[in-house]
Amino acid sequence: GDKAFAQFLTDEIQEEKKIQKHKSLPKVSGGWELEVHGTEAKLVRKIAGEKITVTFNINNSIPPSAEDDTQEQQKPDEQEPELTSTPNFVVEVIKDDTKQTLVLDCHFPEDEIGHEGEEESDIFTIREVSFQPTGEADWKDTNYTLNTDSLDWALYDHLMDFLADRGVDNTFADELIELSTALEHQEYIKFLEDLKSFVKCQ
Repeated sequence: GDKAFAQFLTDEIQEEKKIQKHKSLPKVSGGWELEVHGTEAKLVRKIAGEKITVTFNINNSIPPSAEDDTQEQQKPDEQEPELTSTPNFVVEVIKDDTKQTLVLDCHFPEDEIGHEGEEESDIFTIREVSFQPTGEADWKDTNYTLNTDSLDWALYDHLMDFLADRGVDNTFADELIELSTALEHQEYIKFLEDLKSFVKCQ
């Protein structure tokens, strides 16, 4: 059984490498530095007196409903619909002269992906906003967290503008999806390779 499994994995790895779009991870425009630790990626950008970091994890980032609706968008030369990784991401804005970090928890709403042509529609939404002490690894549950569900629209729009001014806008979000998808695929291939050597090892 293990032999057949290893052979299957070998074929699968070859197939996946064939359809791999990026041999190296795509860059995010706008001067973002990328750090990758396993499945977690961090983008860092410094602008006048501020440091902005965007963190996301590719685990569980592929939406479950990748069936019927992808059929129409398929180009004739594609065999199967491409899986897209749309991870939640956390934006932290750290100002040099304060001890607080503004933390915005963002995500891609499942029904928004792939609706091109709707003008002015943001492809990501802010879910929660809170302040956290700068430099502390563990965030406190005791800090007030603002949930945007019941938020005044004007305030929400200002928060979105605040992010856009710091380079976190639709273009960034598109590039983040591209990066995350490439990273997910790269990790998947690595996983298959690890699994293959694990199975072969007697």
